Amino acid sequence: MVESIARVKHIRVTPQKARRVVALIKGKQAQEALAILKFAPQGASEPIYKLVASAVANARVKADKDNEFLDEQDLYVANAYVDEGTTLKRFQPRAQGRAFQIKKRTSHITVVLSTPAVAEPAAAKDKKASK
Repeated sequence: MVESIARVKHIRVTPQKARRVVALIKGKQAQEALAILKFAPQGASEPIYKLVASAVANARVKADKDNEFLDEQDLYVANAYVDEGTTLKRFQPRAQGRAFQIKKRTSHITVVLSTPAVAEPAAAKDKKASK
């Protein structure tokens, strides 16, 4: 079973908007998720597309390193979540010398890709049961 993680931090997308896009791809195959993100109209879909593509590449490198066979069609989005990053505080001038605070929110996005777990062979299960 190959599992790969890709993260992007301090991305200038609000977490609320990024969570809407991440919800579209949870549990989907990686190639299907890339196709969904490629045509999604939301602004957060582009950085998340790059993140999923990076996770696929990470899985390929990890499988090569461990001398495992990896079919990219088997990869699926096992988990994807968005955490709140730092908030940039900016000020806009208002009437009578006042200042209005603008909060520019950032996100930390994590995508975990995995291959389905392979069931143990029946002979191995019989040996464990007989002990």
